[in-house]
Amino acid sequence: MRYPSLFIFSFILLLAGCKQTEIVPNRNRSLISENEHLTLGNPSNATPDINNYKNYLVEKPQYVLSYSRDSSIPNWVSWHVSSDWLGSAPRQDDFKADESLPEDWYRVSPANYTNSGFDRGHNCPSADRTKSQKDNSATFLMTNMIPQAPDNNRETWANLEEYTRSLVDQGQEVYVIMGNYGSGGTGSNGFARTINGGKIRVPKQIWKVLVILPEGDDDLNRISVNTRVIAIDTPNSNGVNPDWSLYRTTVDAIEKATGYDLLSSLPEDIQQVLEATVDNGPTQ
Repeated sequence: MRYPSLFIFSFILLLAGCKQTEIVPNRNRSLISENEHLTLGNPSNATPDINNYKNYLVEKPQYVLSYSRDSSIPNWVSWHVSSDWLGSAPRQDDFKADESLPEDWYRVSPANYTNSGFDRGHNCPSADRTKSQKDNSATFLMTNMIPQAPDNNRETWANLEEYTRSLVDQGQEVYVIMGNYGSGGTGSNGFARTINGGKIRVPKQIWKVLVILPEGDDDLNRISVNTRVIAIDTPNSNGVNPDWSLYRTTVDAIEKATGYDLLSSLPEDIQQVLEATVDNGPTQ
């Protein structure tokens, strides 16, 4: 009778050992996800618990986001840009509701932005996902959109997105986190705090953090105090300057405004240096 008990005990130990390989504690006592888009950490500790409706974790193969049911927009979106994600797939332009959200949640449709004065502004850009049509199509889910002032979206943000991809063309890879905070932006129809009858919040500010590395492996362990980090915080307004470099700030300032813990997977001493620095590097 002892042998079955011994077998069960050994099997339990084996399962425990396998489970430990799924996630590894980092040096900041948080968790490093195996998802490449969460390499830098989970800024708001979002979870896939439907009761966590203000901070609901949505993981796609192409990017990861924290979604707010109450605001009907993402809190932040995180993704990796490298040569592995870029190709020749055409822009799909197939904006669509995200059917992966819990069944009883309101699902934003493309038409909810019509005549609002705000663009359906991508977080993870279409042009960052051109390896396949499927990857590109995923960027048109409405959970990847925010109401974005046209000038901000088509000029300032577009210029920063193009610069990001130019870095990849030069042999770099970039980890990107984009988010927003506050309420009230100025689109082509003037100021608004919400659209679609109050169901979709219009952000006041839109921010982005880029961590830039030479293309390689073991990315997290290659980030040092000398790694280039660009932090941008722009008003969500028409008339915003198309030169994104004018809006450079610190990660610390974005953390203070949002309450998030960005770059949390990095050792504390490296975080302190990188998060306090305003980038002064090239812009093209």
